[in-house]
Amino acid sequence: MSVATTEPEIKEAQAEAHAHDGHGADADAPMVGLSDKAAEKVREIRGEENIEEGYALRLKVQGGGCSGFSYDLYFDQPQETDRPFEVKGVKLICDEMSLMYLLGTEVDYVEGLHGAGFKFNNPNVKSTCGCGSSFSV
Repeated sequence: MSVATTEPEIKEAQAEAHAHDGHGADADAPMVGLSDKAAEKVREIRGEENIEEGYALRLKVQGGGCSGFSYDLYFDQPQETDRPFEVKGVKLICDEMSLMYLLGTEVDYVEGLHGAGFKFNNPNVKSTCGCGSSFSV
């Protein structure tokens, strides 16, 4: 291992060290994101349905659908094995298995000619079915 001697080399070495220790710039990035429109819609639904404060929005991947996996999204109480996090003021929970498939995903809320709903923009997906409700990795 060589010793960094110039200021740029020192900064590069620090950045590399942070990238490996989990304290880099990406460490604060959410595991799963919500668009502004999705966060607003979740808050709207929570208010309309009088969802209790102890509940969070569960993001779930489950087996099924024509391509192997499908998404599920609902309010639920956190379990001991869940990974809780907050994005744009919305409390989210996700079990470890689902989180493996959802890392880097952004959930959006879209309205169009085919109706309105939440859309998962998942960079891990290799293919989706024709109806768009299931996926494979």
